Amino acid sequence: MIGMDAVFLCTSDISGKLRGKAVPGSAANPGLIRWIGWTPTNVQITCFDDIAPSPYGALGDLVLEAGEGDPHVCVRDQDFAADLAIGRLLELDGTPWCCCTRNILETALFRLKRCSGLQLRGAFEQEFHFCGGPQIAGEGFSLRGFRRERAFCEAVLGVLTRAGIQPASILREYGPDQFEVTLEPATGDSIAHQAVLVRELVSAVADWQDRQVTFAPLISPGGMGNGVHIHLSLLDRNGRPCSHDPEGRHGMSRATGAFIAGILRHLPSILCLLAPSVVSYERLSPHRWSAAYNNLGRQDREASVRLAPVRMTDETDPADQFNFEIRACDAAASPYLALAAIVHAGADGIESGMTPPEPTREDLSLLAADELEARGIRRLPESLAAALDEFEADGTVRSWFRAPFPQLYLDHKRTEIDSLAGRSPKAICGAYQSAY
Repeated sequence: MIGMDAVFLCTSDISGKLRGKAVPGSAANPGLIRWIGWTPTNVQITCFDDIAPSPYGALGDLVLEAGEGDPHVCVRDQDFAADLAIGRLLELDGTPWCCCTRNILETALFRLKRCSGLQLRGAFEQEFHFCGGPQIAGEGFSLRGFRRERAFCEAVLGVLTRAGIQPASILREYGPDQFEVTLEPATGDSIAHQAVLVRELVSAVADWQDRQVTFAPLISPGGMGNGVHIHLSLLDRNGRPCSHDPEGRHGMSRATGAFIAGILRHLPSILCLLAPSVVSYERLSPHRWSAAYNNLGRQDREASVRLAPVRMTDETDPADQFNFEIRACDAAASPYLALAAIVHAGADGIESGMTPPEPTREDLSLLAADELEARGIRRLPESLAAALDEFEADGTVRSWFRAPFPQLYLDHKRTEIDSLAGRSPKAICGAYQSAY
């Protein structure tokens, strides 16, 4: 059969999925990728393919386009093919559409630059499970566990490298059949581009090997969850690291402290953008190595924001090493939306001159409610419904997003919740395992 190369021109939507259309051409030559028509109501397609209430109905038109400078991947080798470009959604007059996740992130990054002159550097660490595996015990972080999947891991490293993404590591994680892939840091919106592409390329390698992987936040009730840890640092106007100040509180520069304080202040209200599935909230509970409170920590993998350690024996400048990690996110979120919410919160902290709290050093679940309140620490929302209510009630956070996006997001996620009504916890986990 004679075929023609096709590139999948796509957008990362509210559900964290890439949706779009295949067009003739190749992402190897993005100048040949033309715009395609798109329907506004598509934004309301949930991860289960229900359509949430939409003010657009059957009306309206948008443009999805990509070209030179937009993120793209073209990896072809024998029977393996990954050819895609991440575009942006525009109105017919060329202005950015308010519900395009790329546009939302760019608005947040522009706010950060405008208020402080700072840029963002960072990377996503993403966990995933093999589906239907043998679930062999005793292989967490082990060489034997890695060796069983060496061919898969080496294929992932190779595909990422050929796609222009620099992997840092791939490892056998603690959970049964669980792995994690980490990247070297990128800057600006490339942080989110890379996170999106990693998910798609890991899944593509699995498909190529007749395997199935899932990035779902939880694949079984009470089981190990898949988290997304976002490591971030700040760069000055000249691209120099400026997160670290050896004289600052806990090594933080003033801007870093304010940025982190903003995240912690607003985390309960933005959590529905970072952890947007029903099953996310079992993972976000005490003693699960995730995040249950809006606290800052050092060397504490249950803190919502963790100050990453600086290796004093490393020849690298401590300023270049210094970063902080947001631990309350998962892969049901669009990386663009999650990062946008974090950047807006951090920028608000800088604009308001916020100061960070002292890092916690104890099990917060053992403290009384009045002590937590006195220290400005809150238990994060314990369900997606509660997190959505926090977002809806917070006019400041909603003001960061152009209308009608906030209401569309609420309707989208509430429809997702309603579609799971009456299902058992096992069935709900299974639905997300299939979706992600």
